[in-house]
Amino acid sequence: QGQLVESGGGSVQAGGSLRLSCEASGFTPSSNCMGWFRQAPGKEREGVAIIYTRAGVTHYTDPVKGRFTISQGNTKNTVYLQMNSLKPDDTAMYYCVTDFHVCPYGTLWPLPTRWGQGTQVTVSS
Repeated sequence: QGQLVESGGGSVQAGGSLRLSCEASGFTPSSNCMGWFRQAPGKEREGVAIIYTRAGVTHYTDPVKGRFTISQGNTKNTVYLQMNSLKPDDTAMYYCVTDFHVCPYGTLWPLPTRWGQGTQVTVSS
């Protein structure tokens, strides 16, 4: 069992920053990638950022490149998402994810099988 435990969401004005945290608690992820998806109201879920936990390689969706940074903790079962220069379009529920059958690469963002409960990020203009 176990779960992904997220924290760090909130409300900020455009141009502000937030840092999300996620810990895989009570289980060991079955895939070697871990990261974040998001879902805005009325939109489909989309991948945001992934880190390959063994190699430390990161992968981002184009709209957040240069603004968001994903990193992992020393134990590699914790990931962080530093979000800078936030825009109203970044408003969404952010989910920590892992246990992919295939880790995201290129423009492909396969859905993971394990999701956290989500943390809300709201950016006002």
